Amino acid sequence: QLVESGGGWVKPGGSLRLSCAASGLTFSSYVLGWFRQAPGKEREFVAHIDWSSGLTRYADSVKARFTISRDSAKNTEYLQMNSLKPEDTAVYYCAAAARQLAGVTSSDYKYWGRGTQVTVSS
Repeated sequence: QLVESGGGWVKPGGSLRLSCAASGLTFSSYVLGWFRQAPGKEREFVAHIDWSSGLTRYADSVKARFTISRDSAKNTEYLQMNSLKPEDTAVYYCAAAARQLAGVTSSDYKYWGRGTQVTVSS
């Protein structure tokens, strides 16, 4: 089970931190990631982290602004989002994929949260 929290409204240039509480997984075998979907657009990859190694990958559109991390003791992953732009507005989803399958397409991910809305507007 994946449960997101931390979404909300923020002005351009502001920051938000999303959390994803995970349970029921053998974490060492999984990559946890974040996707987002804006109205009328396809769901797109944002970032992911290998739970075991801590290796990360980011979409070019968020690199240097967003940081993904995990807290193994809390079974929680985070997405720190800084310098937010109106084009970051979307529903953000937490997702989990087996390590050997995890890439940047949504079909790689087997487990999904329900999403949390992020709105960036003045």
